[in-house]
Amino acid sequence: MSQQGKINVAVENIFPLIKKFLYSDHEIFLRELVSNATDATLKLKHLAMIGEANVELGDQQIEVKINKEDGTLHIIDQGLGMTEDEVQKYINDIAFSGAEEFLEKYKDSAKDSGIIGHFGLGFYSAFMVADKVEIITKSYKDEPAVHWSCDGSPNYTIEPAEKEHFGTEIILHISDDEKEFLEESKIRELLTKYNKFMPVPIKFGTKTETLEKPEGAKKDDPAPTKEVDNIINNPNPAWTKQPTELEDKDYKDFYRELYPMQFEEPLFHIHLNVDYPFNLTGILYFPKMTADLNVQKDRIQLYQNQVFVTDNVEGIVPEFLTMLRGVIDSPDIPLNVSRSYLQADGAVKKISSYITRKVADKLKSLFNEDRAAFEEKWNDIKIVIEYGMLSEDKFFEKSDAFALYPTVDGSFCTWDELMEKIKPAQTDKDGKTVVLYASNKEAQHSYLASAKAKGYEVLLLDSPIVSHLMQKLEQSKENVTFARVDADSVDNLIKKEEEQISKLSDDEKETLKKSITETIADTSYNVQVEAMSSDSAPFMITQPEFMRRMKEMQATGGGGMMGFGNMPDMYNLVVNANHELIQEIMATKTAKKKERLIKQSVDLAKLSQGLLKGEALTEFVNRSYELIK
Repeated sequence: MSQQGKINVAVENIFPLIKKFLYSDHEIFLRELVSNATDATLKLKHLAMIGEANVELGDQQIEVKINKEDGTLHIIDQGLGMTEDEVQKYINDIAFSGAEEFLEKYKDSAKDSGIIGHFGLGFYSAFMVADKVEIITKSYKDEPAVHWSCDGSPNYTIEPAEKEHFGTEIILHISDDEKEFLEESKIRELLTKYNKFMPVPIKFGTKTETLEKPEGAKKDDPAPTKEVDNIINNPNPAWTKQPTELEDKDYKDFYRELYPMQFEEPLFHIHLNVDYPFNLTGILYFPKMTADLNVQKDRIQLYQNQVFVTDNVEGIVPEFLTMLRGVIDSPDIPLNVSRSYLQADGAVKKISSYITRKVADKLKSLFNEDRAAFEEKWNDIKIVIEYGMLSEDKFFEKSDAFALYPTVDGSFCTWDELMEKIKPAQTDKDGKTVVLYASNKEAQHSYLASAKAKGYEVLLLDSPIVSHLMQKLEQSKENVTFARVDADSVDNLIKKEEEQISKLSDDEKETLKKSITETIADTSYNVQVEAMSSDSAPFMITQPEFMRRMKEMQATGGGGMMGFGNMPDMYNLVVNANHELIQEIMATKTAKKKERLIKQSVDLAKLSQGLLKGEALTEFVNRSYELIK
């Protein structure tokens, strides 16, 4: 018997509200409807398993099809179906969640049934793209089929329907301004994006399958073909399986399934699998990293019971791990009605902490199992580990077990190994251990040579966040300081008790400093005349560690460094008072010759640092030719 009524909603204009405000992204309607169809299918499977549904399930699947002539999109399932009373309850009373009621009733036996649930208003997302929506449904309870229809107003119609098998068909009459959702390419794109790993097979059209040639067929005979269902998803993705069921090849195959355009294989993977105190599964991959942190992000996909939610996992995955790739899946992550906004609550924080711990444990395990292989991968993964050490205190605490500090000679040390190696020689007169480092072996070669001549070890630290990391290490480790090899003369970087005796008096030093300052006439250079060993360079350009580090930190987003980034580069021009060239300059009586010696010497120092350019470089070249005539 046909009947009419009004949908029980709190406001009359619920549909415009849904269309314009409740769902920010229209395309998610298909995700919601296919998710509901999946729910209905999994529920019926569960009821049949526990003996509450006496039905032959067969090979259950969901079908999505387009009828361009009618302007309709159909989503068909072989799930629970609904009686007329259930249509009234679940469709007309919008605020009631059928999935929640089902889970409450069968919470013990349904714990592992994979029911998605919690979709609330999911069905009504259909009205974002449709002028009219119909439901043809028949319950597994073998009650009469029902036909429900609504034209986007609060008014609906329910009447008897002809339907032989249990299940539900949703028919969307696509509105004129949403006709893109009648294109096969668009629907395929959405199904692949949101439903690629749904736990029920999804049919979308057919495809041609090539069969084996029959025995006796000629070589030139074409192979026979047949039309088969085109199943667009993988209902059993790798992360839903136990690690013991998978081999390394399975993980690599799944990586290619996730990222078909990524040709480099991942360096290693981490399989997440926990069911207490929250439920979380997933696989994270370490790809080869670049120095560009922003390019790396937003590659992890978040799923809720195999339904794609977002690839913005900020707030769930610790920020330093957003540079990884892979999948995480959890029903315990709270989502709003559109599932595009993640709310940071207690459960999410626990999940984030778990992922941090799991990654740290995996890195420690890889280091212990095969250190040589871990060292080979270090340059490809260091940016993630260094970022984690900087941003997550718990990760920093665990990092001593696997974080590496490479030297310019190509060897690797853990922190403890490094301290044991350098403390005897590189502890200054104040008891601080000075960690020398270079950021560019070629550009800082002369400074490296000076440090090595002293028997000092020099690290090669060249990642974009190394200045921040050194600051963290200096604050966390006792009596340790970092200094780049070109920050000062090596004797000043690691000051010992013994001091060099100057061959110049204090007055001579001041005279020399004045001559050099007037000759170079460049306020970005601060002239320092110091007593050093006679075999050290006569002129050396250094950049003060503090100023350079603050500028680098601001350039890479360092908080509290405001103002340093806009300051001009400042350099120290260190003059070795004990070098014979300095003695010659001091002894030179001709002002023009003295000026030429100073200019040539300073330009050589600039040239060694890549600071001599343009007109100044041309003048240096011409002056050099004059000197060798």
